[in-house]
Amino acid sequence: MSPREQDNRRLLRARDAIDRDYGKPLDVPTLARIAHVSPSHFSRSFKATFGETPHRYLQRRRIERAMALLRDTATPVTDAALIVGFSSLGTFSRTFRDVVGVSPSEYRRRTRPVAAPVCFTKSWMRPAS
Repeated sequence: MSPREQDNRRLLRARDAIDRDYGKPLDVPTLARIAHVSPSHFSRSFKATFGETPHRYLQRRRIERAMALLRDTATPVTDAALIVGFSSLGTFSRTFRDVVGVSPSEYRRRTRPVAAPVCFTKSWMRPAS
């Protein structure tokens, strides 16, 4: 296996950890330990490989999960924010608006549950970076 393949596998392990544990406190040093590299190397490599910083990727994943909660359940906005890993409603609302373009409450009012195959729905509803 080439060094590039080894680096990619390490980064994928960290990205999988973000996808799996998005509701837990995750920071660059923790993710770098999962990838077995230094935090600065991890940040540079992650951005070069995936096109966005680890923090931004984590935020998008959290917002994506929050969108599903707001769209498909009656979970209060504050609870949705806590479930997906935000400790502050203000930070959640600001980040949600930055990524989605509307507030969480407005998003809930505008959307309805999507009755389509799950893989299509996830792809179609994924927030852009």
